[in-house]
Amino acid sequence: MPERKKPIPYEFVLEALFPLSPVTRPMFGCLAVYVGEKIVFALRDKPGSPADNGVWLATSEGHHESLRRDFPHLRTIQIFGKPVSAWQMLPADAPDFEESALRACELIAARDPRIGKIPGRKRKPARNL
Repeated sequence: MPERKKPIPYEFVLEALFPLSPVTRPMFGCLAVYVGEKIVFALRDKPGSPADNGVWLATSEGHHESLRRDFPHLRTIQIFGKPVSAWQMLPADAPDFEESALRACELIAARDPRIGKIPGRKRKPARNL
């Protein structure tokens, strides 16, 4: 029997980013979305633990205040267990979720510096000699 692929959460986000040739990779049970060398989103839809379902924005704390002006429902991701994390999310249960997610895609297309991070390089583990 062929392996069944998981459905892509919030596929409309990838459709909106299509002109930018997004690439996806699994990450922490989410689907990470890259545009060029930057990770821009993580898409999460887990029915068993819906509190953090939505579109996670790769950003930094210095941009939170200005992003909240554009996205009033933007909030910290709860499963990280921190009062504030660099990543923020557009919750799937917000009344303006799809509109906000599409607006975030527009900001990425406009090269808004508030969304997207270049991931650090993975280090190879040290070897004992």
